[in-house]
Amino acid sequence: MAVTLAESYGHCRRVARKTGKNFYYSFLTLPRPLADDMCVLYAFLRHTDDLGDDPAVPLPERRRSLDAWRGEVADALAGRPTQHPVFPALREIVARHGLTPRHLEDVIDGVESDLVAHTFQTFVDLEKYTYQVAGAVGLCCIQIWGYTSPDALLRAVDCGTAFQLTNILRDLQEDALAGRIYLPTDDLARFGYSADDLRAGVRDERFRRLMRFETERARHFYAKADELIPMLSREGRRILGAMIRIYRGLLDEIERRDFDVFSRRVSLSRFHKLRIAISSCLSRD
Repeated sequence: MAVTLAESYGHCRRVARKTGKNFYYSFLTLPRPLADDMCVLYAFLRHTDDLGDDPAVPLPERRRSLDAWRGEVADALAGRPTQHPVFPALREIVARHGLTPRHLEDVIDGVESDLVAHTFQTFVDLEKYTYQVAGAVGLCCIQIWGYTSPDALLRAVDCGTAFQLTNILRDLQEDALAGRIYLPTDDLARFGYSADDLRAGVRDERFRRLMRFETERARHFYAKADELIPMLSREGRRILGAMIRIYRGLLDEIERRDFDVFSRRVSLSRFHKLRIAISSCLSRD
């Protein structure tokens, strides 16, 4: 039986509420229709990531699943029949907001690239990846929220980079043990710290210097993300402000712990995130 549009939106809301631990709180700053649209985008991203990131599924099968998903997305956006419950709502928001299908494809490409162990020699190399998994998402977001300047496109990519760098620093050891070293090889060499050190969770002065360097780089991109806020609609300013405060808060917490990202996962409390969402809702901007 075909999934109705209302059922599709309901499915996406449930996915975002259940798994969007950081993003969902920022959605609370939006009027219900826009919040629903963001839930749809999030549900697409969540399913894409899940297809590529399930260690219980053999790599060849995950690759086939992502290839099939890519085809299903193309079919859905072309109006052809599809089965997954996210598609009726995804097709509707793409048409209504003028989202660029290529940006959705970029996200799938980024997730697929994680199927094999890889390293990045330089930060320029890493930026190509952060664009696929985060910058392209930022471009989708500002299309949904509305923006007033073409410069918003560049700043949206910078914002995605800031968020993804924060994720990378938070999940360093977990990713390393899974065969994914995101910190550029050039950066590791600069501070005399190795991939083996990372996998072993070595937190010495070399590591602290490396992390200070990386967090400063992330803060550079957060500064650029701040420039995006006044380019957005009122609703966009509120949700992005909340997102930036949450993710910058994670970076602050990493520094507060003296860069201990090994002993336990860095996170913000639900109360803290809810307080940020409420503060953004009450903002006059």
